[in-house]
Parts: sequence; C-alpha cells; structure tokens
Amino acid sequence: MRLGYYLIWFLFRVIFRLGFGCRILHPERFPKVGPVLIASNHASFMDPPLIGSSLPREITYLARDSLFAFGPFGRILTYINVIPVDRGGKSPKGLKIIASKLKEGLPVIVFPEGTRSSDGSLGEGKSGVGLLAIKSAVPVLPVRVFGTYEAYGRHMSLPRPSPIKIKFGDPIDLQPLREEAKNASKERVKAIYQEATEKIMAAISQIQPHRDCQQFAQD
Repeated sequence: MRLGYYLIWFLFRVIFRLGFGCRILHPERFPKVGPVLIASNHASFMDPPLIGSSLPREITYLARDSLFAFGPFGRILTYINVIPVDRGGKSPKGLKIIASKLKEGLPVIVFPEGTRSSDGSLGEGKSGVGLLAIKSAVPVLPVRVFGTYEAYGRHMSLPRPSPIKIKFGDPIDLQPLREEAKNASKERVKAIYQEATEKIMAAISQIQPHRDCQQFAQD
C-alpha cells in the first residue's frame, strides 16, 4: 500500500475495531494477488471503508460523481482509488475505468443494489454489475456486512456504537454464462447480464453471520 492509503486504511481499521467491535470471517477467501470483483450488500456509508480496511491490499471503490465537487475531499477520494459514477451507476466512463482497473489486476468493490438499503434488508441488484462480471471474466467474491444499518443507516444523522461484522463468501462460478454470452444474441446477452446479477445477489443473501468470527487483530 502507498503510505497515504495505508494511514487512512489503518485509521478506519482502528475506528471499526474499537468503536464498533468489528469482527471479520473468512478473509482468506480474498485473493492475495490479481483482479477480483468484490460484490457486497449496501446498508450504510460505513460499508466501503469497512470492507476496504478489512483487506490487505489497495482496492478500487465507486462513489457518486457529486461527491467529487467538494474540492479537497474530491482529491482525497481520487487518491484512495474512488471512481466517480452517476447516481444510477451507469456512467459509461465509470464502467470503462472499472474495467481498466480490473485489467490492471486490481480489486474493485461494487454494490449491486446501487444505493444504501432503506430498511437494512437486501434489495435487488442492477444488471450493470452482471455486465461487469461477465465481460471482465475475473473472480467474483460475494461479501456481506452485518450491523452497519443499525450503526449508521440512512435514517441516522450520526453513527452510534453497535456491533458490526463482515463475512466473505466463496467465489461465484459464472463461467457457463460467460461462455454462453460469447455467441448469444443481443437479447440473450442482456438476459445473461441479469442472470449473473441474480446469481451474485443470491450468493450475498446466502452468507449468514457466524459466531466463530476472527477479530481484526487476528487476521
């Protein structure tokens, strides 16, 4: 990690550990090298830094393009590998940058729901995530965070101390859909993107909390 990224990474790691008793399960499922598309549920503003600070590598994030309008804050976001996308997450420029980051061998985190949950439950995924997963042909790793809605949901103006957990699932096998997409019609390809999204969301939903979590200090 670059020094600046590491300092921010370390700060969030300490905040989540001491302030929220954060625990993590199966971080070893995250590849130590190479590109990977990390797909997670989205319940809070805490989710991106929580996931990022749980991993031993720099990762690439996505954020609304409007956040980059705030001068110094926008420069900080750019420094820590945040890519601007429009509110719907369909910016062609953003998608191209994401694809280029994956081609460079870098991890990228996406939230298939596109926005934070209004009640903490898992919503429907957007087909753009399936498109990325099929076209990039990189490992797709499902992740689920627990407790971040209770700690800092969109209904709250300030976060409050509340236990949070993060659990990594097993990589998702999308190879059959990728092979089919190579020779499919345009209509079928669109359907394949949606099917890929549904498989990703199903994998996230199947991740359940477990008692034998490892603390950050033990990772």
